Amino acid sequence: MKILISTDIEGVAGVFHAEQVRAGNGEYERARAWMTAEANAAVQGAIAGGAEEILVNDSHGGFRNLLPDGLDERARLVLGKPRYLGMMGGLEEGCDAVFMIGYHSRSQGRGILAHTINSFAFARVLINGMELGEAGLYGALAGEMGVPVILGTGDDVFIAETRDTFPGAEWVQTKVAHGQGSGITLSPAASRRAIAAAAETAVRNLKKQAPVPFRIPAPIECRLQTQSSALADLFCMWPTLERVDGVTLRFTTDSMQSAVRTLNSLAAMSFMLR
Repeated sequence: MKILISTDIEGVAGVFHAEQVRAGNGEYERARAWMTAEANAAVQGAIAGGAEEILVNDSHGGFRNLLPDGLDERARLVLGKPRYLGMMGGLEEGCDAVFMIGYHSRSQGRGILAHTINSFAFARVLINGMELGEAGLYGALAGEMGVPVILGTGDDVFIAETRDTFPGAEWVQTKVAHGQGSGITLSPAASRRAIAAAAETAVRNLKKQAPVPFRIPAPIECRLQTQSSALADLFCMWPTLERVDGVTLRFTTDSMQSAVRTLNSLAAMSFMLR
């Protein structure tokens, strides 16, 4: 049994401020260590539950945050970008299930450090009429490949937004959001214990009966609301994108993988306007 552990940072216990998630800050160095420790807790729990192979995907920013020399040696690490599957990189090796560790709520939500893919560029992302954050987008990509999400960890807003998308999953609430940059958190040690226990349960449950993967049937219509009309101007230089209004565009693809790859390409384009 092979598990992919996709690990972000905004949902990690103790993380509340942008300086904690951006390289070049002293607080970031401590936060990336907490991120690595939560990934390790997920590895330990998965192996205790019977997993035989673990891939840990660094899923934040430039995908170079997890500390390789701090990672449980029983796991392999997916690092760096660009990669076609983004936060699901590693699924191409053939995995049985996904953990989402340290995830956050979607843009315009009330969660801690809430955003969707690119906080500068994207205000809302809707797929076939459903507003989704990173968990929903990448969970649908995993589902398209036949792989279910069986564990999610992050703040209470993330869990409330996402629980119905992955009804068979286990959940760990690492903190309670009081706003974009405030709330109440578990200690890193308490969070790690809870993640390890939930990971073990998730894998044991998977061995009994796999949840149904989250799938969105093609064709995929993506409607993207940008943070400014200038960004919509830039993105609509891409000939297959259709302008809807001043800040909204849409496109249609034949798969979630194509939709995610398009969104990630647009996020990269947005750096032209920073």
